[in-house]
Parts: sequence; structure tokens; C-alpha cells
Amino acid sequence: MRKSNKKINYTTFVKLLKEPFLLFTVMFLFIPSVYGQQKVKDSLLDEIYAVRLSSSFSAHDFAYINSLNKLAKELRFYKPDSLYSISIEALENSKKAKYDKGQIEALINIGDYFSDRGKHQKGIQNFSKAATIAKEINNESYILDAHNSLAGEYEYQGKYAEALEEYLTAMEIADSTSNDKMSSILNENIALLYTSQKDYQQALRHFKTVKKINEKIDEELFSAHSQSNVASLYADMNNIEYAMFNVNKSITTFEKYQVMDWLAYAYEIKGKIYLNQDKYKWALFWYNQSKDLHAKNVDDERAEIDLMNGLAEAHLGIGNDSLSQKFALKGFNLAQRLKIKNGIQKNANTLYKIHKQNEDYVEALAYHELYQELSDTIAKNESKKNLVMLKTKLNHEQQRADLIAANEKVLAKQKNYIYASMAILLVLLAITLLIRRNEKTQKSLNKELHTKKEALEEREHELREINHTKDKLFSIIGHDLRGPIGAFKGLIQLFRSGEITEEEFLTFIPKLGSDIDHISFTLNNLLSWGQTQMKGTITQPSLVCIDNIVEDNINLLSEIADKKSIKLVNEISENTLAWTDADQIDIVVRNLMSNALKFTPKHGIVTVGAAEKGDLWVISVRDTGIGIDEDTRSKLFASDTNVTTYGTENEKGTGLGLTLCKEMVENNKGTIWVESALKKGTCFYFTVPKMNERYEQAS
Repeated sequence: MRKSNKKINYTTFVKLLKEPFLLFTVMFLFIPSVYGQQKVKDSLLDEIYAVRLSSSFSAHDFAYINSLNKLAKELRFYKPDSLYSISIEALENSKKAKYDKGQIEALINIGDYFSDRGKHQKGIQNFSKAATIAKEINNESYILDAHNSLAGEYEYQGKYAEALEEYLTAMEIADSTSNDKMSSILNENIALLYTSQKDYQQALRHFKTVKKINEKIDEELFSAHSQSNVASLYADMNNIEYAMFNVNKSITTFEKYQVMDWLAYAYEIKGKIYLNQDKYKWALFWYNQSKDLHAKNVDDERAEIDLMNGLAEAHLGIGNDSLSQKFALKGFNLAQRLKIKNGIQKNANTLYKIHKQNEDYVEALAYHELYQELSDTIAKNESKKNLVMLKTKLNHEQQRADLIAANEKVLAKQKNYIYASMAILLVLLAITLLIRRNEKTQKSLNKELHTKKEALEEREHELREINHTKDKLFSIIGHDLRGPIGAFKGLIQLFRSGEITEEEFLTFIPKLGSDIDHISFTLNNLLSWGQTQMKGTITQPSLVCIDNIVEDNINLLSEIADKKSIKLVNEISENTLAWTDADQIDIVVRNLMSNALKFTPKHGIVTVGAAEKGDLWVISVRDTGIGIDEDTRSKLFASDTNVTTYGTENEKGTGLGLTLCKEMVENNKGTIWVESALKKGTCFYFTVPKMNERYEQAS
């Protein structure tokens, strides 16, 4: 049935001896060390020792009682006498502290102690007390543990009906509380119950349920417990392949975690598998592995009954009659003392075979008669047990069906009351919905009016902006284009009318060329700015070499620079790559350089440079010109002003250049600013994004 060497120095040893309550721990410390489980026990011992030495220690402290119960449980198959003494101490302390959970755990541990010694009635008494307290405090986890333990005791006594009833009761609680671990354990215990009755199909059905639950729980050690039990079932069914597969998986896990009691059981199952194949030497090897663990690390006499019989059969198979008789007698005596009928029967049969082979017919006959008597008793009871188990299961299912029917009647009455209440609520709800609907309609209308009002105000604002743009466009056209074009037209008329000669007309050609350049430059700026104002500009960034743009504009403006003997200097390196709109940045550079030339006197210098700042290029256009006063600087980039000034040689500006530059730079995710000092010069700065991997992927 499934249920849910430490080194110390001399000083510590003396302290332990001075504490009577810890004498059991001193005894326990000298048990041969097993890494996995010994580590758990060591941790619990340290925990108990630390609590006892604290200044605020009380034997009634809940944490101390919990540690005692945990340690007792760990000692079950390793130091059972300590299990009993520690559990008694934990029970007494729990009663004095009125600690129900501590009492329940202590009673279950004491029940296990009596169960392992074949004192099933005392085991049942303690488990029943634990179940009663668990129900009083309505703790479902402890109720499940108590019912599972009670079922096991009934099974050991051969009371299969009571055992199945307890398992099924616990199963309902586990399913209703979604306790997957207990559902797995209970299904597995029911499977083992059917296995003992040789009802292998029912057992397999429950083991399949166990496997599904274990896959959901996904705990390696938990699954290994089930694998060892299902391996035993397959061995009884003589399905060697499945038996060997499952037992090997369980052994790997138990060896990994050093779980000695389960590892001893798994070794025994592997011995049984080889014994069923008449491979006696291999069977003996694995039985001996299990025996060694029992001798060193495991104290579980009930588990030794089948082990002794297996060793006896293996030795008999290879002709070691004396050893076979020794192990069979040990198993026989253990089974008699613990009142395990199946164990008595198996070992009696083995002893019969041994004495018969040695021609000791008197002893052989005695054991054979005992074996036959037990076999007849078990055979007679076999059908009764199966019928009782089936009847119990049917009764349980009938009780469950009756309970469901009773609940359905109560629910039907409740439904009538609910329907009446629902009808009243529906009427009230309909009235409420009508009121809310009217309110919602009113709110919707108000919201619609508000939205339309906002849309009208927005359109009014847009119309004002468009009118403002239109006025500004016409103002610039009238102011900056009409004058030069009118002068050019008048000169043509004078030439046509003969008032000036061809030679005189030719003298005006340089002036006309300059005016046409100015008109072209102004017209380009005007069209670009007008397009941005009408929201028609689309910024299309790409890989741009700033050095190339500057060089192109130096070539374009070189003639103007030469006329004023101004030196144009490009300090930008060839690898100055940016992610920006080439046409827009070209307009920015041209305007800034043109302004620098305009306001720089003869023999000056205009320098274009670039500096890195994080993921930006800072482009600068510096001149040695007349500078800009503070009042003018504050108006340069304002969209609602039109600052037009004349250069050092009365060069005319458009009033649009810097406003256009600002909009173009901002379209390319940059900023623009100016630094200037009167009579010392001016430097315009603007930023553009650098080329990087992200932009390369985008391109």
C-alpha cells in the first residue's frame, strides 16, 4: 500500500547527551548514512536541535511538533522504535498545546508503527482517531490520509469490503477537491487490492488512470513508486517485457534519489521477474541486492516476507537446499508472527518442495498439508471476497446515485424559487434598461453634437491657416518676385523701343543674370515651403552622404562666392553617412550657405563641418560675417513672421529660407539652432540621424 551517517564533533555530542529528549537522535546518528534520505533526516535533526537551544523554546511550539512528526515519518523503515517514541512525544505535546494537526500526524505515525508489526487493530484505532479529529477541523488532506491508512489495515486483515469502501470514500473527496496526488495513490491502492484478488484486468484499468494522473503531476519520484508496483503486476501476469521496462525505470529513479525502502522493493521485483523465467542466478543477484539494503538501511519486516520466499526459491532453483530452507523458515516465521496468510502459504509451499527434494517426507507432508489448508481457505474465500468487493462497489455507487437523486430534487425546488426570482428581476431589468437606453441615447446625441462642434472648430482653424498661408504666398510673390520680374520686363521694353542700344543692354546682362538667379532661388524656396504648408511634402529617408551634398552646393554657389572673394571650405569627411531625405537636406544646406555668403563681407570664409553626437550628425555652417542681433535671432525660425534683410552688398532675401530649413530639418527628425555674435560671425547648426544597422535593414 502506498503512503503519502552524520558526523558530529565531541562538544555537540556531549550537548546531545545532556538533553534527554534527544537521546533518540544520538542513536539515530549512527545509522549507516544514505545520501538522499539521510540528508533529509540530518536537516530535520538540525532544525530540532536549533529550536531546543533557542532561549524562547517551548515543547508546545507548533514548529517543534511539526519537526518531530516529520522526523518520525522519515524513521519508519529505518529506526521504527524511534518512530514510536518520537510520535508519542509529539502526540503528548500536541494535546497540551491543543494542536489538532500535530495530533493527527502523530496518530497516523503511531498507526503505521503498529501496522508494520501486524497489530492491525491498534493501527485501526489510531487511524480512526486521526480521521475523527481531521473531520472535526474539516481538513480534507488529513481526512484522505486517515481513510487511506484505514483501508490498508482492513486489507491486511482480509476485510476487503471495508478496505474498498474506505478507498472509494477517499476517492470521492480527492476528486471533489482536485487532489491529484491522493487520486493517484488511491487508484494505485485499489489496483493493488484487485491484484491480490488476481483480478488483473481491473487492476490494469486503475493503473492506467494512475499513469494519466502521474503525467499531469509530473514528479519523477512519484511516478517511480507506481512503476515499481505495476512492474510487480506485470510479473504476476508473466508479461516479462513490460515488467522489466517499468522496474528498470523505477530503479534508475530510486538510485538517483537514494530512496532505500522503495529501491529494496524494486530490486525484489526484478528478482521475481527473473525467477518467473527460471533464471535463478540473476534472480538471486537481485534478491541479494534487496536483502543487503534491508540489512543496512531498511527495517520493514512485512516487506521481508516475500523477499525471504524469493531468496528461498532462487536458492532451491540452483540447488542450495540448506540456504533455501534457511530463508523459507525465516519468511515463514515472520509471516506467522505478523499474521500474513499469503506469506505463510507461499513459504510453506517452498518448505514443502525443499523437504520433498531432500526426501524428508514427514516434514514435507506437514508443510504440504498446511499449504493445502491455507490454499483451500483462500480459494473458498476468493469468490466471496470478489463478490463482497463487487457488492461494496455497487452499494457505494447506489448510495452515490441516491445522493445525486436527492440533490436533484432539492435543486428542482430551488430552481422554481430561482425562476420566480428571475422573472421579477427580468421585469425590473427591462424597466432599468429602458431608462438607461433613454439616457444612453441622450448621451449619444450630446456626444455627436460635441464631436461635430469640435470638427467645425478644427476646420475653421484649418481654413484660417490656409488663408494665412495664401496671404503670405501672395505677399512674397508680390514683394520678392514682382519687383525683379518687373525690372527685367521694363529693360526688355526699353531695348525693343530703341531707347537703349544693344551695347547698353548688354551691360545690364550681369545684373539680369543675378536677378534671374535670385528669382530661381526664391521660386524654389517658395514652392518647397508652399508644398509643406499644404501638407503635400513626403519625407523619404535614404542613405545620404552629407559630403556630396555640401560639395554640390559649393559648386553651385562658387560663382557668388568668387564675386565677393569669399572662401568656401568643406570640412566634412567622406564617411559622413546619414539616414535622411537627400532633397530636403540639400535645400537646408543651400539656404544656410546662401545666407552665409549674403551676410559675409568680401574676403571672408564660410565653413561647413560635421561632428558626431550619439546617433546624430551635428552639421554646422559657420561664417565670418556681420552677425545677428538678439532680437532678430528670436524671430528667425518663427512660422508667423517674415524676416527679410539685405546682405553686405544689398543682396535681397526671400524671408522664407530659415522657416523652410526648420520645417525640413524637423521632418527628418532633427533640430536647428543658431549661435551668433555681432561683427564676429554666425554659425547655424542642425542635426540629422546617423546611418546604422537598423536603418541599413530598413533600406
